[in-house]
Formats: sequence, C-alpha cells, structure tokens
Amino acid sequence: MAMPLRQSIKVATYLAEQKLRKRDKFPLIVELEPLFACNLKCEGCGKIQHPAGVLKQRMPVAQAVGAVLESGAPMVSIAGGEPLMHPQIDEIVRQLVAKRKYVFLCTNAMLLRKKMDKFKPSPYFAFAVHIDGLRERHDESVAKEGVFDEAVEAIKEAKRRGFRVTTNSTFFNTDTPQTVIEVLNFLNDDLKVDEMMISPAYAYEKAPDQEHFLGVEQTRELFKKAFAGGNRRRWRLNHSPLFLDFLEGKVDFPCTAWAIPNYSLFGWQRPCYLMSDGYVPTYRELIEDTDWDKYGRGKDPRCANCMAHCGYEPTAVLATMGSLKESLRAMRETVNGNRE
Repeated sequence: MAMPLRQSIKVATYLAEQKLRKRDKFPLIVELEPLFACNLKCEGCGKIQHPAGVLKQRMPVAQAVGAVLESGAPMVSIAGGEPLMHPQIDEIVRQLVAKRKYVFLCTNAMLLRKKMDKFKPSPYFAFAVHIDGLRERHDESVAKEGVFDEAVEAIKEAKRRGFRVTTNSTFFNTDTPQTVIEVLNFLNDDLKVDEMMISPAYAYEKAPDQEHFLGVEQTRELFKKAFAGGNRRRWRLNHSPLFLDFLEGKVDFPCTAWAIPNYSLFGWQRPCYLMSDGYVPTYRELIEDTDWDKYGRGKDPRCANCMAHCGYEPTAVLATMGSLKESLRAMRETVNGNRE
C-alpha cells in the first residue's frame, strides 16, 4: 500500500477517535459529485444519462465544502461527471485543502493540461486519473480515440510540476490477468504514478453497456492471477492489504457503504454512489434513517456481483484496525511503499 505516511497516520488517528467515541457508523472518505456533466461518454458509466437540465447544474462552492465538513471525513474524492468542467473546481479544492482534508480530484485528464495552472501541489491534494487499459483498450472504454495519449501526457506534466498523481482503473469481464498486468506495469513502472486504485466494474443501472460487468467468481479469479508472481507486492496499490485479499477471494466481508457516502447535486445518496434509493439533505439523516442492514451481497439482488471498493474497502480497513496482526501488516507495507 503506497499511501503517504502522513496520510496514513491521520486516517489511523481519525479511526481511533471514532472508536473512542463509540461511533458505529462514520465516513472514511466522501464521494463528492459537484456536477454530472462530462466530456466523454464511457460505456460503463450512467452519469450522463441525467436530463439536460440536470447536466447543466453546478454545485456552489459553499455547498460542496459544507457537505464535506458536515460529514467530518478526513478524505474527499471529487468525481462527477468530469470535475474539471466545474468553473470553480479549483476553489472547492483550495478550501478543502485549507481545512486539511486529503483531496483526490478524479478526472479523465482531457482538460487537465489546460486547467493545471489553477491548482497548486500539496501533500493534501492529488489528481486521480482514470485509466482503464493501454491505448486501444482505454480509448475503446471511453468511446473516443486519443484519450489515452492525452491522459499520459497530462500525467507526465503533472508529475513534472510536482503534483501527486494517482490512477483509478476499472476492469470488466473482457479483461484478462494479462491486460490487468500490462496496464498496472505501465502505470507503476513507466509513468511512475504515486499510487493506483483498482476496481471490478459495477453494473450501473443506467450504463449503456450492461453485458461486461464482472461477477464475484470472475473478479476473484482475475485478480488472483494478476497478483501472482510478486506483482501485488511490487505495485504501488492504494488499498489495504485485506481489501486485496478480498479481491482475490482469500477473505470475505460484509458491505459498509456508509463509510464512503456520496454527496451530489441531489443531496446525500442512499445507500452508495453505485445505487440510488433516494436522497436526504443531511449526513445525519443519511446515517440514521437508512436501513443499512438490507444492503450487501446475499441481501439485495442488486448487490449480488458487487465487490467495489466503496462497499468493501472500509470493511477491510476497519478489520485491519481491529487486529494487531493486520495493523502491523498494513503498517509494514505502508513503510516499505514509502521507501521505494
């Protein structure tokens, strides 16, 4: 796990505070969506299926920052849509960084080189570039040629300017262990991004492509083979060791979607950013008025094939904190990752 040591310490301190306060449910990271509009039409995403009037909306800065502060989460993932299309995205980032929140700005990188001057490097800030494969595979997934090359150049420029750069790669049933290995080798060894996040694709209800999402057994087999031969230890993956065990099928966990809540133009989304069972205006209402026990694999049929990080990474993190052995394991991997 390649999370910076400072960030690891802050998250560990935050989790210890929640335990001392005997809080059963609390946010680890907020998924903030200040707009749904995007400049691409990815087959596996349903965000741009919203009506035209909704796609024109942009969340005010005060509302975006206020929602994160209301939750108390130490980390924020700003998504969408394409966040760089928001005219005040730099101000949202600036204010959250000023509050010492760890901010990940998710982007397809099409606008990154044009908008990079609006941001300043900070240990609290990182660009999170979406890369689903090497050139042909990635461009096919986003339905536009040239996107991969632009993303690569943007990553290089951001790294040259001193920004932290992470990546997010989603894998489908059209992927093989070799395609996973190829793209992660490229990101890790050639581009030398700071850390990488991986996720099996989840079947968004409104996604144009409903045929290529991974099932549970397919996911386990894919990552078990991709992680073989020392790859898992070598790659700078931004995940807890237990979550990687989960992807391989070595352990299983219940869903804790409440730990990565989603806040969008519509409010706090139940139960997670992948499913929409309604919205509430406050974080407190989300936590207290949602029947969390009815969600997860074996409970809700929509969750049957889900192994996404938003539901299971926080479970793995909490399991790590509850075990001295796993805490030492995670600490060891963090220290080793920061030495490389």
